[in-house]
Amino acid sequence: MYDHTYDLYIGTDMSYSDPKNVRGPKKHVSNVRVIYDGGEGRCAVAELEWDGEPSVGIRWNGSDDDQPLGHPQSRGNPIWFQLPEEFSEVVRAKARELVPETSLEAGYREMAGDTDREDEALEWANALMDDVCHAPR
Repeated sequence: MYDHTYDLYIGTDMSYSDPKNVRGPKKHVSNVRVIYDGGEGRCAVAELEWDGEPSVGIRWNGSDDDQPLGHPQSRGNPIWFQLPEEFSEVVRAKARELVPETSLEAGYREMAGDTDREDEALEWANALMDDVCHAPR
């Protein structure tokens, strides 16, 4: 089934296997979260679970001109290649580096680094809970 939702995001018709829809090999792969999609003729990287364990998968997306299923594939279905553990963090870091950070993500990162503000927020939340617990009923 073709997912037109992604077309709106990239503004073009897809001529390759959308990595968000790649769920194989089904026996091993679950909880796929694509962290980098280079588009047609480029690679994709995903954080996923392989046999229930956190892992990183990679694949070549393919293209209309060459091979729309990309690589790897099995029995006519696109699948992920599980990276060896010693390469996973390097590839994950590079994939994140290639994806531009959204303003929302930048805001969350900035807020998380403001420990004084976090401490104030925690103090406020605890005081609020104390007020709720001791409110007359």
